[in-house]
Amino acid sequence: MPGPVKLKNKRVLVVGLARTGVATALFCATRGARVTATDSRSEAEIGEEICNKLRAANLILELGGHQEKTFLEQDFIIPSPGVPADAPLLQVERGKGVTIWSEIELAYRFRQGKLIGITGSNGKTTTTSLVEHILRAAAFPTLLAGNIGTPLISCVEQMTHDTVTVVELSSFQLELIQEFRTDISVFLNLTPDHLDRHHSMELYGKAKARIFENQCEEDFAILNADDPGTTPLAPTRPHVYWFSRKQRAAQGAFLRGDDIVFCTDGKEEVVLKREDVPLPGTHNLENVLAAIAAARIAGASAKAIAEGVRSFAGVEHRLEFVREINGVRYYNDSKATNVDATRKALDAFPGRILVILGGKDKGSDFTVLQTPLRERAILALLIGVAADKIESQIFGSVAIERAGTLDHAVEIASQAARPGDVVLLAPACASFDQFQNYEHRGRVFKALVHELELRANELPSTDRGATSARR
Repeated sequence: MPGPVKLKNKRVLVVGLARTGVATALFCATRGARVTATDSRSEAEIGEEICNKLRAANLILELGGHQEKTFLEQDFIIPSPGVPADAPLLQVERGKGVTIWSEIELAYRFRQGKLIGITGSNGKTTTTSLVEHILRAAAFPTLLAGNIGTPLISCVEQMTHDTVTVVELSSFQLELIQEFRTDISVFLNLTPDHLDRHHSMELYGKAKARIFENQCEEDFAILNADDPGTTPLAPTRPHVYWFSRKQRAAQGAFLRGDDIVFCTDGKEEVVLKREDVPLPGTHNLENVLAAIAAARIAGASAKAIAEGVRSFAGVEHRLEFVREINGVRYYNDSKATNVDATRKALDAFPGRILVILGGKDKGSDFTVLQTPLRERAILALLIGVAADKIESQIFGSVAIERAGTLDHAVEIASQAARPGDVVLLAPACASFDQFQNYEHRGRVFKALVHELELRANELPSTDRGATSARR
């Protein structure tokens, strides 16, 4: 493992001042670097409080656009995950030999303890949270970091030799690593996503597979045996384990009947029963299998893992149950930002779903949703700038309502739903056309549902019954 980078008096340019960029800029400044931070947004858009905090740390701010001459004067450039690795200014500096790292690469140079890294198109946050929850419940000193919300760079000061840091890793973060390495790497699945950024599935898969790139013989890689996108990407150096809900894994976690089994070196142990998994949907069963494999390899006992899985309450914005109002259940899956995640969300319920779709398209093929919509949904409510494309690609599979905005979609759904139905926010799109991020979208959805509940509770019971009868 490389030693810490000497940042004192180094010229560091941080590109992008969202959560990760701010954390990176402050980290470098506290270590004596001469930091410049640049963002295409204005100070008003970024926020006065954040900008004042950066200036107080003696950073130079260049806002409202990027100046080419600034890129020419740096020792290190650290782009935020939202900045494409092939951005023209970065391409020019890369050609001149300037060091360009992602934030996780910089953080890795200061790491202590063990790293468990988790990537994949879907399920990353749930699996990352579950692994950390299991290990913490098993008395491991843990940290939760990465694309899940807390930048890895923000956890460096809390790391010790005994710490296990569980990191959610996106393809954007993995694009610009150099020596970054995890002790245990998990690759959950590979389905179309971010093709507006990566341009092809091949390049997208290669970016994800970089999680294995620097692993050595003493490390571990865990992959989905049922996923044809990931199996060809299995590495050769680390020990390879698998997880599967369809077949036995000679090394790893799998479902056999109602038993969830972990096998290593020919020895099998039943960890828990399928009915003990509290999360809905077959996709979450896969996430649990992956988490069991990672936690067992990390040293947690089968008993501790079983207790951790049973006590896991799930993650906000991931098939999160919000409320039941007049017999209608509302679920927030705002993190379903691609088509495959939405398909899995639809598959988690038996039928009669009113699903809210739309937002900012990421180059997705929405025709994939035709079959699950036809089989399980009764109404698709379309919002955001992708509504035209979605309507054209799902037409004929389900009744469609052009709601435009999330508040209008929730109102229409509440009027159309009847007892026993599910109203599901699973947009299959990014949120940036109408919201700050998927968390913001999810919070707004939950607030709208809570408003519905308050209104429903204000009605006399006879009126509520009449309303349900009319539906």
